[in-house]
Amino acid sequence: MDIDFHNQVSIPIDEISLNGDLFIPDKAKAIIIFSHGSGSSRFSKRNRMVAEYLNKKHFGTLLFDLLTEEEDMGYSNRFDIHLLTNRLVNVVAWLKQVPEAQNYPIGLFGASTGAASALQAAAGLPEISAIVSRGGRPDLADVEALHQVKAPTLLIVGSLDTQVLELNEAASEQLKCEKKLEIIEGASHLFEEEGKMDHVSKLAAQWFEKHVVVKVS
Repeated sequence: MDIDFHNQVSIPIDEISLNGDLFIPDKAKAIIIFSHGSGSSRFSKRNRMVAEYLNKKHFGTLLFDLLTEEEDMGYSNRFDIHLLTNRLVNVVAWLKQVPEAQNYPIGLFGASTGAASALQAAAGLPEISAIVSRGGRPDLADVEALHQVKAPTLLIVGSLDTQVLELNEAASEQLKCEKKLEIIEGASHLFEEEGKMDHVSKLAAQWFEKHVVVKVS
């Protein structure tokens, strides 16, 4: 796989900076921004697995820390969806100003609480082409925001993750956009079972392949 751009980045937002990893493969179709779950970071093993698969399918990826190390020490910050949404909105704005990333359509991949921030951010960002949620908590997003999401949304949940599955089913009913709920049989909340994360990666790539807008040259 040819590499067009790969860099450790520092994203300035107000008075803080967030660390990230921006990867744009040759002939990239879009850039997918990852919004990780509570207690996780840009080093999330599962998100990086998905990102690497997307890179091979010619999607760029941006994994970043939604919170600074100091902020992450405050447990309540991890569940402050409005704070996380604001960070994600600012990161989208920052990415659009990066010379190497301009003119690429943007998708969002959210996990756990990160799915709520992805949906809430997308409600006010018409430039978001598609959203994928893995084991997400879309129920934590404002109902009004769910109603306003326009980007096609894929919710991926393990069949063994019964409580989260019920929450996703309820949130899906609130979404007015094109949507799909994919239930991976035999998978728990973290998709730790053999082959389940591979399945997640393939579903995500297929969704983004179908829904992201072709890059404008």
